[in-house]
Amino acid sequence: MPPPVAVGEPVDLDALAPADLDRLDAGVIGLDAAGVVLLFSAGASTLCGLSPDAVLGRNYFREVVPSANVPSFFGRFLAGTRRSDFDETFEFVFGRLPQPMRARVRMLRGRERYWLTIQPMESLGAGQSREAVIAAVGRRARAEPVDPSLCEREPIHVPGSIQPNAVLLAADAGDLAILAHSTNVQDILADSTLSVAGLSLDAVLPAAFVDLIRARLASGTLDDGRSVRRVLTLPGRTTTYHTVAHAHAGRVIVELELAPDRPEDFGIASQIDSELAVGRLRAAGTLTGAARIAALEIRALTGFECVLVYRFDPDWNGEAIAEDKVADWSRALLGLRFPASDIPAQARALYTRAKSRFVIDRDCVPVPLVAAPSAGNGPVDLTFAQNRTLSPIHLEYQRNLGVDGSMSISIMVEGRLWGLMIGHHRRPHYVPPETRAAATVLTEAFAMRVQEIESRRLWAERQAHLDTEARLVRELTRSDDFVAALTAGSVTLLDLFGATGAGIVSGDRITLIGRTPPASCVGEIAAWLKGRLAPGEPGYSSDAFTAAFPAAAPHRETASGLLATFVDLSRENLLLWFRPEVASTVTWSGDPRKPVLIGSGPVAVLPRRSFERWVEERRGHATPWAEWQVSLAVSLARAVEGVVLRQRRKIDELTGLLAEKEKLLAQKDILTREIDHRVKNSLQIVSAFLQMQRRQVTDPAARQAFADTSARVMSVARVHDSLYQAETIEEVDLGQTIETLCADLAGLAGAGHAVDLTAEPGLMVPYRKAVALSLIATELVTNAFKYAGNPAGGARVAVSVSAAGPGTVRLRVCDDGAGLPADWAEPRVPGKGKGMSKGSGLGMKLIRAMLDQINASLEVANAPGACFTITA
Repeated sequence: MPPPVAVGEPVDLDALAPADLDRLDAGVIGLDAAGVVLLFSAGASTLCGLSPDAVLGRNYFREVVPSANVPSFFGRFLAGTRRSDFDETFEFVFGRLPQPMRARVRMLRGRERYWLTIQPMESLGAGQSREAVIAAVGRRARAEPVDPSLCEREPIHVPGSIQPNAVLLAADAGDLAILAHSTNVQDILADSTLSVAGLSLDAVLPAAFVDLIRARLASGTLDDGRSVRRVLTLPGRTTTYHTVAHAHAGRVIVELELAPDRPEDFGIASQIDSELAVGRLRAAGTLTGAARIAALEIRALTGFECVLVYRFDPDWNGEAIAEDKVADWSRALLGLRFPASDIPAQARALYTRAKSRFVIDRDCVPVPLVAAPSAGNGPVDLTFAQNRTLSPIHLEYQRNLGVDGSMSISIMVEGRLWGLMIGHHRRPHYVPPETRAAATVLTEAFAMRVQEIESRRLWAERQAHLDTEARLVRELTRSDDFVAALTAGSVTLLDLFGATGAGIVSGDRITLIGRTPPASCVGEIAAWLKGRLAPGEPGYSSDAFTAAFPAAAPHRETASGLLATFVDLSRENLLLWFRPEVASTVTWSGDPRKPVLIGSGPVAVLPRRSFERWVEERRGHATPWAEWQVSLAVSLARAVEGVVLRQRRKIDELTGLLAEKEKLLAQKDILTREIDHRVKNSLQIVSAFLQMQRRQVTDPAARQAFADTSARVMSVARVHDSLYQAETIEEVDLGQTIETLCADLAGLAGAGHAVDLTAEPGLMVPYRKAVALSLIATELVTNAFKYAGNPAGGARVAVSVSAAGPGTVRLRVCDDGAGLPADWAEPRVPGKGKGMSKGSGLGMKLIRAMLDQINASLEVANAPGACFTITA
């Protein structure tokens, strides 16, 4: 066989036959403009570990070597196909293939195809951390169980390396001198021989961007996860970079990623895509619906093959509550549970601070960080760095799960890590920075929707329980026996918290309602709680109580769940609620009982390999108690404590829970009385103004109209005066009100007119009825004064107020005139005898309106003068 031929500049690849291309010492690949493989030489087959038949007709960047589907490789290729003079050479590190390697890549335009040559430069290890994992996995058979907290102590925030798609600079936050950088820093420099250690950021980055960093540092707005983002063209370069800078632990961290020539080359999410996705998310009415929409929309934005919405439970176990995936995704995780050890405590703490993490290629070769001689203070803290490498244990976990490219975005609800938005891809997967930001924003929108939905549900539940507790507290305030008040009324302890049984232990007295363990067992529970709870710790709750207190195990059907709270410091009185066992099955992703295994070297522990469905039959568990339910139980116990103290000290006072309400009611009473007082004064002023105006008018009809209106205003004022003086603000002493009103009317009518009043004392009527009857009395009395006078001058009117049955009163007004004519009910016909028919008609309309308003009846008779009887 002829020896290999070195690839040199003079080689005309278009002129070589396939056999000649196979003899070259580099891999040669022919592509069309989209990157589809048209030719694959023997050298390329050796480098990739794939036969030509396996790759011909497939897209080289997306299917054959997906780790090359990044702006620094595929982006360059697409940009070059748009140029007529396409001929570009650069270095690229392949993280997989049969062996990771650094290679010199040349891309150029041929006559019928685009050529891609790959010349190996050096073989690379996968990095010390990855090699350590692989070695440790090989020793798994003899590994021993270890303390899983070892995993929680892994320093994942200082990995010492970044992913190869980025370049990192770490500068002192004071003078911006570069103290550390990634070893690929030459990729962004116009002069590749330049050493940046010790230089200022000004020497590498545009001056305007560095000035912005200084300004943000000075204003304190570049730390705690806050950052500044720009797309920059670096000095001496024509390519642009997505650049993000943040400050942390005394360092300014700058990360740069090559931007594609055109955004559409890598499917960057548009603003309209994000806005529509947020709109659909806002329309979701349930948590499940919102999670499904979020998974679907984020997968559509990012292109991951599978997106999960992962929720933590109170013990930090996880559950996939929503999933959106491609049709051929083999591993279904929806509904599966994951043990808390899968995401250990320090990882959860990091997720709480740094909200997102994207990994392009699990098997990439990490780019180490090197420190300048002046750095001298240990590794660079990459807590908030977007491109830091992941823990080798986590990478092995992804390998076991069959995942290569991945995404994790924190779902923060009310400042707490509620869950994660997780993306999985079986191959390396690049997501542009703009799309990453859009996915993060959409995840935050989902978190807000979760908070809205959960808050609304919790508010409704709590309001219902607060209403029930308020009714119980009212019963407590009326009783000296708090046990009877809480267990024997129309509302009891059993109406709280969805319990099926409840009880009270008060000294040696045990009172039980609903389905509970026997009294003897409840007494043992009370004694156990006295010893179990620390001083000052009033409440206890468990949804697996029979496991905590084995003596109650025979009663798990009624007492698998227990909520209890002591009433007093002496712990003589105890409130208890019970829930029954809810037998269920929990489907885990793998057996959660399997021990964590020891690794070696820098890999302290090994992640689990099995994710097959493992079904746990759960017995002795009840529906968990919510935190607010425990809090509400404690507040009820405090109210009961007030009653217990009242029993002991014989004091009659309201409990603390009602004190604020009583204060508000008292304030309302005072305010209402003050309003009545001011309304009365205002009406009296109006009446006085009317009288003054009356004296200025000469027309008799107008003077009479002012007098009538003044009397009507005064009658309403008298009702408000009575309300102001009454013990209650809801009812008026009708007799007292009518008596004062008649005296005022007689005084206004002048000499010769008199009212004889007979009123039943203490006759209380509602405010609305008092106003109506007062106005009716005003009309009848003033009409009698005007039309029913005897020949000697003046009129005498008899008024009586009395009860006419339960909730009913009778008002009677009789004059001493000649009585009513036969047509008295036609007030529009004036001048027919003495009595009501001489009025203008407005008074009778007012009387009829008031009668309708309070649903009252009117009887009229001549006895011998006109006599009106109103029953209301």
